[in-house]
Amino acid sequence: MNPIEIRPGIHWVGVNDRTTDLFEGLWPLPHGVSYNAYLVVGTKAALIDSVKAPFGEELLRKIARILPPDRLDYLVVNHMEPDHSGALPLLRRVAPRAEVLATKAALPMLDRFYGIRDGVRAVADGDKLDLGGKVLSFHPIPFVHWPETMATFEESEGVLFPCDAFGGFRALDGALFADAVDFAHYEDEVLRYFSNIVGMQSAAVLRAIERLRDLRIEVVAPSHGLVWRKEVSRIVELYARWARMEGDPGVTIVYGSMYGETLRLAEAVAHGVREAGVPVRVLDAARVHVSFLLRDAWRWRGLILGSPTYDTGPFPPVEHLVRLLERKRLKNRVVGLFGSQAWAGGALRKLGEKVAELGWDLVGEVGFLGAPTAEDLARGRELGREVAARVAAAGATQSVAGGPQGRKT
Repeated sequence: MNPIEIRPGIHWVGVNDRTTDLFEGLWPLPHGVSYNAYLVVGTKAALIDSVKAPFGEELLRKIARILPPDRLDYLVVNHMEPDHSGALPLLRRVAPRAEVLATKAALPMLDRFYGIRDGVRAVADGDKLDLGGKVLSFHPIPFVHWPETMATFEESEGVLFPCDAFGGFRALDGALFADAVDFAHYEDEVLRYFSNIVGMQSAAVLRAIERLRDLRIEVVAPSHGLVWRKEVSRIVELYARWARMEGDPGVTIVYGSMYGETLRLAEAVAHGVREAGVPVRVLDAARVHVSFLLRDAWRWRGLILGSPTYDTGPFPPVEHLVRLLERKRLKNRVVGLFGSQAWAGGALRKLGEKVAELGWDLVGEVGFLGAPTAEDLARGRELGREVAARVAAAGATQSVAGGPQGRKT
């Protein structure tokens, strides 16, 4: 994609990455990801964030279509993670007089990552930079999702550059703006990005939204994914709702099965959920990457876990998901458990202990020996109905109370 003018004097100069398999060496990228950098030009010019190091030359070519890269006056570093900052050494060689602006917490990282110590200035909350016709202000939003992260705001055009907030996985498929695409094709990857990357810091996300609420925001231009120039409140409210961990009225069933018996009960549980009129998704923990399991556990209020006993505990892929959900600090889930054992149990007991530790609402559990009987399958079906009913009731209560109290930004 060529450079794109977002507002007069403000240009997207980012890149698409369709070749990296794993984001942060961990999360799959089946649809790629974008690294969004922005050039703000008044009588002086500032580049807000850069790109991952292998794409540095592409970034320079895009900047050169607007102005010679050596004319850059400022390099604004919203976040030090290398997918944002990797091209900094190249930029310093090309534009040696450009001053680097970042939060105080970022300065030691600039030194450790890249040996950049000179021509660096820390900016504090509310500090402003007059570019001549364009004015930037700086707003730290720590732990969204590293401690040195900040958002930058261009005041004349109302463009917020919120770094990792309001971003998403998926490369830009020929369009930059959210209003130019069917957002339904992107939303799953925005939620997967949120739950995998920033979900653990949900409290920090809510604090950031509160901190930025008084800015006159007309455009939201994150560091990954689509730029919002219309209905900006939509992406802000999505992030706020996910950060509040409310969960939509639906049920995610995650199971593991060695020889198909636990799977049979999973199908019965899913049947019960459907009978109650609640959406359900059934996922095999051994075959679906955990990043997608996290996404759907975050998406819906109901979570039903099925596991055979393996080495006296839960089936390892199911146990791995639960441990990650604990690390991500997911709350407010209505839960059911089911599982099998051959001669000695352990899976359901240990899963139940973890559910209690996490403070989730455990509706019930169904255990069986060997293969499920017709009675076991009926109990599984009833478990699905009961979890679904609890989820639907919670949704109705929230609706009567007036729904989520998110602010428009």
